[in-house]
Amino acid sequence: MATIQTPPQTFPESSPDQTALLFDTATTDRLEPDHLLRLGAGVLGAIRIRGFFDADQCAQIIAGLENCTMGSYDEALMKKRIPKLGPAVFDYYQHEDFPAAYWADVERSTAVRAGLLDGADPLDLAKTKLANSWPGGVRDLTLDGRPMFAGMIREINGGGGVHFDELVREFPGVVDETPVCQLAFNCHISVPSSGGELNVFRRRWEPRDEIRRGGDYFYPDDMVADEPYASVRASLGDAVLFDPRNYHRILPAGPGRRVTLAFFIGISGSRELVLWS
Repeated sequence: MATIQTPPQTFPESSPDQTALLFDTATTDRLEPDHLLRLGAGVLGAIRIRGFFDADQCAQIIAGLENCTMGSYDEALMKKRIPKLGPAVFDYYQHEDFPAAYWADVERSTAVRAGLLDGADPLDLAKTKLANSWPGGVRDLTLDGRPMFAGMIREINGGGGVHFDELVREFPGVVDETPVCQLAFNCHISVPSSGGELNVFRRRWEPRDEIRRGGDYFYPDDMVADEPYASVRASLGDAVLFDPRNYHRILPAGPGRRVTLAFFIGISGSRELVLWS
């Protein structure tokens, strides 16, 4: 059963409305513009869209992946291997050959993903659904005038530690246009029988946090131990959106696979949704 819940908090009697203070969540059958705006404004902790992909579409994508060679994140930073199809900006910006190697990976990965949905691209389906839910249009974020890769498919079964994602802070000046905010999108095309929950904490990065960072990509769990959080466990085909500038983590999955189509969504100054991974 998919759940979105926020742990109860206690406030003084003189405090403002408790719902406004909490990290509220929403479950819907259709994404609306106000959902994305409330996420970007920090009012919502997460949104779950039920049945964003149907069961047959999920099964087709998983079947297609059986014939794909998956890469992974840098295993020197990610101590638990996370198989994935498609590049992240983080994979290449650390290296001198970022532009050439990145674009070659974009071409390879896009070609593989393009046939996973009965000869079609699951990203195109996701883009169409997003475009139907947002009046400003949807396009890829650009780098040096070229559309960036969006639509990574990844399998996270062993969990992922506490971290945040913020393009404009981690890689300032890299992309052609600075998004007003950054949201994360994950459509669940395979789900485990238990575990695999996403925890999104109502806490963002501060410079002093760097002294707590270890030798890998993640921060210690106790850094967010007392923070309110939203907890999301999705059902097959559900899409989950949240603000990745908040610290977040994925809990280890039980039997079964946790596979998602994942990308970031920015809201541009012209009110378009811009996508990248």
